[in-house]
Amino acid sequence: MEGGIRAVTLDLDDTLWPVLPALERADQDVDAWLREHHPAVAAAWPIAAMRELRARIAAERLDLAHDFTTQRHLTMRYAFAACGLDEAPVEALWEVYFSARNRVELYLDSLPALRRIAARWPVASLTNGNADLERVGIAAHFRHHVSAREVGVPKPQPQIFHAAVTQLGVAPHEVLHVGDDPVLDVAGARDAGLRTAWINRRGDPWPAELGEPPELDLPDMAALADWLEAQHPA
Repeated sequence: MEGGIRAVTLDLDDTLWPVLPALERADQDVDAWLREHHPAVAAAWPIAAMRELRARIAAERLDLAHDFTTQRHLTMRYAFAACGLDEAPVEALWEVYFSARNRVELYLDSLPALRRIAARWPVASLTNGNADLERVGIAAHFRHHVSAREVGVPKPQPQIFHAAVTQLGVAPHEVLHVGDDPVLDVAGARDAGLRTAWINRRGDPWPAELGEPPELDLPDMAALADWLEAQHPA
């Protein structure tokens, strides 16, 4: 690897924390709220049915592939309309969902490594999801937050990577993108001209069909911080 790294872009879900427990908790909290305040809707749309509805809306509204928030708002409105209710309490439901969705439990290595990295490099979060760094409690470690919803396209499209690079004020080859997903993070960043680090917690083999492997294949964020500090001594 030639040249220095001047900035880091960092995926969030399944890179800094496992996202599935938070998503499952959010669905359960929404269901509990509905059972208390709108039992007829809860009976018509139990968790499994609500998930199927959201998946169907996502498949039908490809123009919203970058916007998970609006997909969920539409799901809520559809569920209420199907029960003969014109007005869905979207704001209340969203607060229930969003609060639970952001009660994540970071991997043990994530926060110490993030502190080490952010002390020396500007870090931008780069996500297709709708995690809120303030609610998670780690916003102080990021210079910028770049989301698919704001940019208008999701990873692995190059535009979202270039948006982050522009905010950081450096060249693409001076940015190391870090993430867990081989397609969205590694291949997407590589094709956008960024350098790549795969947080490969399970030790999976690189999918050969994706072409060139990541520059770094690392077991966790601590290994990333170690590598950065070794390559760029203070």
